[in-house]
Amino acid sequence: MATNLIITPTYNEVENISAVIDKVMTLNLDTDILIIDDGSPDGTAKIIKEKQATNKRIHLIERPGKLGLGTAYVVGFHFAIEHGYDTVAQMDGDFSHDPDEIVNMVQEIRENNYDLVIGSRYTNGISVVNWPLKRLMLSYFASKYIQFITRMPIHDGTAGFKTWKTEFLKTLNIDSVRSEGYSFQIEMHYRAWLKRPDKIKEIPIIFMDRTVGQSKMSKAIVREAIYRVWWMRMMSILGKL
Repeated sequence: MATNLIITPTYNEVENISAVIDKVMTLNLDTDILIIDDGSPDGTAKIIKEKQATNKRIHLIERPGKLGLGTAYVVGFHFAIEHGYDTVAQMDGDFSHDPDEIVNMVQEIRENNYDLVIGSRYTNGISVVNWPLKRLMLSYFASKYIQFITRMPIHDGTAGFKTWKTEFLKTLNIDSVRSEGYSFQIEMHYRAWLKRPDKIKEIPIIFMDRTVGQSKMSKAIVREAIYRVWWMRMMSILGKL
């Protein structure tokens, strides 16, 4: 069994998933990939199953419908814990994240004993390609808003590209996480920072917006992130997070 697991939630990624899997399988890293597909009607799961037939490093969990990004990652984290992987990476299935960067993240954890390494769009200026200015400004200032409310010194609070030490994930009570979308990323960062702030590192990455397929961004995801930040701050003050 591999020592690292890459978790990739999918919904309608038939145009991307085959190439993503092929790229992951070429990494200079002892890794498996777990795709959690939320009932994609476009045949995403069928493509994955065809790949699985010839490669035991590819895993698939199918869910009956769109149950949310947060719950998908929690399922994936449990899979990683139960199967004894040392490290766990979160990565989108549309090539907005460069899989090669996972090698660097895992190296930081193994060599420098970090619990969490975040691929950051904003730790070294702004490193985003192909986003319209409105979306870029929304994301950038959302990260500043998160820093202000939570006092968390993470530059990219909504980052979805990161790698965890599995032993650390076990300490975060992941079953109690209820946030979805951007809020899930924020809450996981916040829980990690509250527990071991000196064991988190951000490394700069270049975020490349998808070139095929449709974005899963919605106004509901943004609204949840806005109010969830206040909820997280209050729960931490009350000692309930």
